[in-house]
Amino acid sequence: MNDWPEDGGYGRGNANPDPEGARRMRHVQQPQQQPPRYDQGYNPNFTQAQGSGYDSGYSNGQVYGGPQGGGHGSVPPQQPPYPQRPGGQPGRPAPDWRKRAKIGSIVLVVGVLAWGIGTYAWAGSQMRNEVDLSKVIERPSEGDCTTYLIVGSDSREGMSAEEKKKLHTGSAAGKRTDSMMILAACSSGNTMVSLPRDSWVSIPSFVGSESGKQYPARGASKLNAAYAMDGPELLVRTVEFNTGLRIDHYAEIGFAGFANIVDALGGVDLNIEKGFKDKKSGANFAAGEQTLNGEQALAFVRTRYAFAQSDLQRTKNQQKFLSALANQAATPGTILNPFALYPTLGAGLDTLIVDKDMSLYDLGKMFFAMKGINSGDGKSMNMPISGNAPQNSLKWDMPKVKQLVEQIRNDEKVTVESNQ
Repeated sequence: MNDWPEDGGYGRGNANPDPEGARRMRHVQQPQQQPPRYDQGYNPNFTQAQGSGYDSGYSNGQVYGGPQGGGHGSVPPQQPPYPQRPGGQPGRPAPDWRKRAKIGSIVLVVGVLAWGIGTYAWAGSQMRNEVDLSKVIERPSEGDCTTYLIVGSDSREGMSAEEKKKLHTGSAAGKRTDSMMILAACSSGNTMVSLPRDSWVSIPSFVGSESGKQYPARGASKLNAAYAMDGPELLVRTVEFNTGLRIDHYAEIGFAGFANIVDALGGVDLNIEKGFKDKKSGANFAAGEQTLNGEQALAFVRTRYAFAQSDLQRTKNQQKFLSALANQAATPGTILNPFALYPTLGAGLDTLIVDKDMSLYDLGKMFFAMKGINSGDGKSMNMPISGNAPQNSLKWDMPKVKQLVEQIRNDEKVTVESNQ
């Protein structure tokens, strides 16, 4: 760009000795520099010269260009980060609800798994795996069903004087078996067989659970005497010796734990066919549907003197109540509700004594097997009795006992009926 005249200009070698007067150079207006539009996004390499289209002639080291041929000094085309609304206003992208739902589902599943694993670990740590069945000698061969020996003891462990009075337990030292039953979990159907504590049986030779010494056979005695002599291990040994049925797992609960579980569940619904009273157990029941709390439940399963059949009727009541308890405990409303599950587990696990090999899974299978019997998927019965024996005891009907054991061992449907 040159505004000097073609001739006669200063410094062009003309013959004019006087220089031409100064001439004002025409002002060239620079385009107004504009900042980048907000909808073009931030460009760290953007310069004012690029915004104005002015080329200073200097390179900043960046090479521009692209498919549109924007060469030296051109600005690459910018795309707005969001879709344009009518009128050129930028908008936000629509929310991806599928993605949000997927993330929410993953978080929920992870949370449930973490809760379940934590609950399982905590509950497993609360179980008292104290009974060592490896100390039981001369054991029968394993059968096709999983068998549990379930024992209710009269242990008053951890009970205050006020609780003993309230639950009518007395203050006897030590502990004895108050109820015993075999639960066989089979694919052909579950069976619960009560063993009257006054059953007249042979107490065989055994190895002491604490001393490790070999003891000779003690002869005939009541079944609950075996527990009093050497605890759970000798009781299992005696049951196996007299029945020929191998016991896979052992579970025992005392008075306090039993009552606490019932209260933690908010009571257990039960239909009592005929009302009865008993001062010793504290029972006072009218006939009909009712909800039993812990104190009432304990009185119901302990009463024997109010019945003509005494211990045989009591074992029937125990089966009936335990099945109702399992039916109420093994429900989604309890298992999936932490506000119901934790109190229930906490109320019973610390007083529940089991064998060393029993896991929380095995315990769950036991409860679901009892629940199945309450729902009609199985059978409950007393051990077949043939008559009376010394010391007001009961003699087993051994031909029927052997048939019952064979059916359980071979996972066959139980057809044997008790005599009582």
